[in-house]
Amino acid sequence: MTREKEKSLKQIIQFRKDKVDHLRSLGIDPYPHRIDVSHKSCHIIEGYENLQGKSVTVAGRIVSIRRMGKASFFHIQDQEGKIQIYIKRNTVGEKAYDVFKQLDIGDIVGIGGTVFTTKMGEISVSADTLTLLSKSLRPLPGVKGKEGTTFHAFGDKEQRYRRRYLDLIVNPDVKDIFKKRAKIVSAIRLFLDSEGFVEVETPVLQPLYGGAFARPFKTRHTSLNQELYLRIADELYLKRLIIGGFDQVYELSKVFRNEGMDRNHNPEFTMLEFSMAYVDYVFLMDFTEKLIQKAAESVGFSTLNPPFRRVSYMNILSDAVGKDISGMDENELRQVCGQEGIELEDNAHLGRIYDVLMRELVEPQLILPTFIIDYPKVISPLAKVKRDGNRALVERFELFINGLELANAFSELNDPVDQRERLEAQAKLREGGDQQAQTLDEDFLQAIETGMPPTGGVGIGIDRLVMLLTGQRSIKDVILFPAMRPQPDK
Repeated sequence: MTREKEKSLKQIIQFRKDKVDHLRSLGIDPYPHRIDVSHKSCHIIEGYENLQGKSVTVAGRIVSIRRMGKASFFHIQDQEGKIQIYIKRNTVGEKAYDVFKQLDIGDIVGIGGTVFTTKMGEISVSADTLTLLSKSLRPLPGVKGKEGTTFHAFGDKEQRYRRRYLDLIVNPDVKDIFKKRAKIVSAIRLFLDSEGFVEVETPVLQPLYGGAFARPFKTRHTSLNQELYLRIADELYLKRLIIGGFDQVYELSKVFRNEGMDRNHNPEFTMLEFSMAYVDYVFLMDFTEKLIQKAAESVGFSTLNPPFRRVSYMNILSDAVGKDISGMDENELRQVCGQEGIELEDNAHLGRIYDVLMRELVEPQLILPTFIIDYPKVISPLAKVKRDGNRALVERFELFINGLELANAFSELNDPVDQRERLEAQAKLREGGDQQAQTLDEDFLQAIETGMPPTGGVGIGIDRLVMLLTGQRSIKDVILFPAMRPQPDK
């Protein structure tokens, strides 16, 4: 902000503070405690035939004013939209009209009045009473009060994310995204509840983190004198509940990964994870299709039509490379990366090479809904090996739509000896410098040794699902308060 603009802003704020003082000198409280609202704007507009000539009470923020001496028009905006208010001095009285003259765009008011239609055909409320509910001290960004113009959009994306409250005021259509998000989450809960699942809560602060390949956030509990981690996944705790006797559990929760940010990644995001006893990944593919279809129907998204395509990991990666890679060792895959112009970290192991090849060559092409199935065992330490005897592959799928991974699922590994060996192998990778390798959780291993039934588990990224179903290109557009880099000192 330039010094001139900063000075101008200070002047505006002081001018509005002076108005507050003036109102108080008249015995008017600029910040009263409540008002009884009878209707939202949309209820009046949609129900006009039944409300014409009836008394209503509405409340909202002033977003435009057209002053005309003894009578004026202005629009107020509430959660559902906007409605025009007609105010006349002879109707509301001298004192209320004097209050109106002290109002600015951005102030919040309550109106009691009668529903009618103007000569221009706009459904409006003719004010009988006006109550100032909150005097705004700061001007809204880019607002103009000229006739025919209510306001300009708050266009700076970064500032919209940093000051979401202004974004929601000045770009009210943004609310629709988050209303749809709420419908999607509600539809998911309703579907899982109807299928007999129990919603549970597991620890956010964990003495050990696990269930995914990710770097955690660390913190410290003072009283316990213990280092703790923000969870990167819910999976290992959900499995403990399956072992304890719950057959179907789910959790909708925040998870945290201390990694980079881009249009598809935020360090704090929402994950649905559910575990189900006595099923495998084949069952879960059908179940996941139904769940996503229910979520899509809740917001009128009709282009997802199961069954989704299903293709094996090795086949689709071999097709992308142009030759069969299923029998290749680490050195041969490194050569493939070189031929494709893909750079690898010096300490990249076999699992990391697979990940890089898929991310670079395959995932961006997966536009139509596609289940990639039967992953390499080396990158899937929590999944059961293929039942056909191929011990190099596991029963795992990931669902991709529009080039984004939306779901990850396993036939969960319940052989305690095999699970211990795989987590010990992960521990060796960590010792070799792979900070994303999974930890060896002794308590979890002891739980598995107690006996876990055949189980299927699924994780679905809610933010990415909302991106898909609302047509948004950035994860920041579906998170109300996304993580942002610090602003440079001015």
